[in-house]
Amino acid sequence: MKHYLVILTILISGFSANSQTYEIGGMIGGANYIGDVGRESYIYPTKMVFGGIIKYNRSPRHSYRASLLFGQIEAKDSQSSSSRRNQRDYSFVNSIKEFSLGMEYTFWEFNVHSGKKIATPYLFTGFAVFAYDDLYQEKEGDTKMKSYHSNSISYAIPMAIGYKAKISQNLMLGLELGVRYTFTDNIDGSNPGKDSPAGDRRSFGNPNSNDWYVFSGATLTFAFGRKPCNSIY
Repeated sequence: MKHYLVILTILISGFSANSQTYEIGGMIGGANYIGDVGRESYIYPTKMVFGGIIKYNRSPRHSYRASLLFGQIEAKDSQSSSSRRNQRDYSFVNSIKEFSLGMEYTFWEFNVHSGKKIATPYLFTGFAVFAYDDLYQEKEGDTKMKSYHSNSISYAIPMAIGYKAKISQNLMLGLELGVRYTFTDNIDGSNPGKDSPAGDRRSFGNPNSNDWYVFSGATLTFAFGRKPCNSIY
């Protein structure tokens, strides 16, 4: 966690020193996961996600963006529409601590220095690193998942679509739906490694499909800095 905070502090300092227009604020909303346990629905926020966002507005059409988000995900086979999952009756809870870097593209020009109230849809993508707990099923017939590695690290590709509006001279309000394709298949305990207490004998589900998680919610950012005098971008 300290490493994430150091990185975010460096980014904020760098933006302050070199850029003329940027935004800082936060996000709050809901989180859910897509994988081998629980519902097959893609969007059903069950737990809270929150965190901070900083943007460097390179032009009216694109921004560099960094975020540090904290969320929790859970799933229960008992809530699935699949009779096979109902009978299996597994469940889990996991925490996600995510740091991401990427670029935000607006559909239309979005000039934070404009004196008018403006709005636009946008897309965001980039790269993320996140910490989570490696899980495993304790024993046959036990639906309780246990952790064997706390704060394991993996990577993800965030892909988000949103809509943002300038609601006052310096405040921007947005709504965002963002999915993360991860490079692990064990957020849900379905694919524990050989170093888990149960070994890899407790694997279940589809081993050829990695886990996904979804962060959706509202963002509120404050824009400040001088309008660039000369820019070809």
